[in-house]
Amino acid sequence: MANIITLTSLDAPELDVYARLTQAQLRNRLEPEKGLFIAESPKVIGTALDTGLEPVSFLMEQRHITGDAASLLARFPDVPVYTAERELLARLTGYTLTRGVLCAMRRPAPKSPTEVIAGAKRIAVLESVVDATNIGAIFRSAAALGMDAVLLSPTCCDPLTRRAVRVSMGTVFQLPWATFDTWPAGGMEILRGAGFATCAMALRDDSLALGDERLNSLPKLAIVLGAEGDGLANGTIAACDYTVRIPMAHGVDSLNVAAASAVAFWELRAKIKSRL
Repeated sequence: MANIITLTSLDAPELDVYARLTQAQLRNRLEPEKGLFIAESPKVIGTALDTGLEPVSFLMEQRHITGDAASLLARFPDVPVYTAERELLARLTGYTLTRGVLCAMRRPAPKSPTEVIAGAKRIAVLESVVDATNIGAIFRSAAALGMDAVLLSPTCCDPLTRRAVRVSMGTVFQLPWATFDTWPAGGMEILRGAGFATCAMALRDDSLALGDERLNSLPKLAIVLGAEGDGLANGTIAACDYTVRIPMAHGVDSLNVAAASAVAFWELRAKIKSRL
């Protein structure tokens, strides 16, 4: 039997985690073991739970208790389920953008870059990608198109922000990821120590085209993608083993970083698979 608590006011302190805590407060940088994040929709929540993450509470319309969320609640009967009519919840910031079911969850213990790339052959490395939508989209493409892990510079958006989780469709829970302590120097040292060649995705006259056979023959490759607008820093490009471009037509100078990531992931995955 679910632990259902009916709300009559948006002032209830139980709603702080869903409406009034900032992303930094949810993350709780000073005490990461107490950090939380918000997952939305039964599908995404179910994916998170299937990877062993711990729910703290649920928030949903009453109709979902015996509907879309019934199987989730059956798995965790002691977890509080806060509910109200849609008219009340619609006044909650951002609630109308969801599919009616939210879950506050414990942040997983952070992993080290060395840990997540152990055994990996193809990985994505993100530098200063700050838009949550792009982070979510890159994770979804990375998971779908054969990347084994994602590594982030310290200036990247947190993959467990609410929007990144939603856009990723839960793949942030399925694909191993970690954040470098320092980048590019410390991160490059870790990648080289693990045997990875690095390719910077950048528009340079001396760059290789994405389908170049020299890339396909590399046993371990890290695909390095840069910030929205500015792209990779010059120092990062110089530190990489290769500079790689996606050939463009019709005078288009570049793709959005999320779109570019999907093209790069697919091209490298496709070549790898064809050799099996």
